[in-house]
Amino acid sequence: MTRKALRRLSVLALLIVVALAWSWQAMINMPGASYAGQLPALTEEQAGLGDRLRGHVEKLAGEFGGRGEYNPGHYAGAREYLVDQLREAGYEPVIEPVAGDAANVYADLVGTTRGGEIVVVGAHYDACMGYPGADDNASGCAGVLELARRFAGEPRGRTIRFALFANEEPPHFWTETMGSLVHAGGCAERGEDVRAMLALEMLGCYSDEVRSQHYPAPLSLLYPDTGDFIAFVGRTSDRGLVKRAVRVFREHNAFPSQGAALPGVLPGVAWSDHWSFWQHGYDAIMVTDTAMYRNGRYHTARDTADTLDYERMARVVDGLVPVIDDLASSGE
Repeated sequence: MTRKALRRLSVLALLIVVALAWSWQAMINMPGASYAGQLPALTEEQAGLGDRLRGHVEKLAGEFGGRGEYNPGHYAGAREYLVDQLREAGYEPVIEPVAGDAANVYADLVGTTRGGEIVVVGAHYDACMGYPGADDNASGCAGVLELARRFAGEPRGRTIRFALFANEEPPHFWTETMGSLVHAGGCAERGEDVRAMLALEMLGCYSDEVRSQHYPAPLSLLYPDTGDFIAFVGRTSDRGLVKRAVRVFREHNAFPSQGAALPGVLPGVAWSDHWSFWQHGYDAIMVTDTAMYRNGRYHTARDTADTLDYERMARVVDGLVPVIDDLASSGE
């Protein structure tokens, strides 16, 4: 091999190393450090939050288990429960038709100085195939309800929209009848300035066991194999929002966390309501316990309310308060 060819190979190798380093920096290198060690004792407020989260999940996955087109009575009952909870917190909920009898529910805490700029905090309330759907996704709905309760009467600069979406599960997933896609499309048609969207997708499953956490290849080489953390996940183009959310969460909360801004084609990265907002040009990320990569009860009859960890779920929801506050207060 000639010296000229060797120089070309050396340059190519250097470019590959630089590209890999940039990719690592952009996709998985997050600000701060994930909390490690024994969790501090729950505060009295967090303990009460855990009890309320449990109550919501037991209601949605118990009395209204199987909520969805396979059980329309429970679907309607769950929607009424969500509406009632938002009203009790002081909001004026909007019922947004989706398809057939399905409808989204949302409520706005109107901003004080930049009310036209919106931060959406959402979760889907339907369950898959008539299953109880405790982690998927009564847990996310419980988080939305309690965050709405926490912010009630205390508006920030930007509007915060608390949304509960219908029809996320099959056969509606990634179709025009998906509730969050209907809502995101309405936002675009109205010209609403959605600055960020957080999809709360399964918040209640945690484990301290080694090898309790799995990933699509090649992420298992980069992330821990113990499922004791909450994850913030977005596309590579959402890396600014992912990193911002992770930074604020880590600054204010003693709980393990991971972040990733990954190609949307990787299995799981786009599997929730944040995908719908991507379709209309909005920045959106998912907050998740990683679903089927940790919870073996995912999309089964075993996804029941008694299987969730409400203490750790309370720590996560409590940790999302400063994240939402940061997003909604910007520009004041």
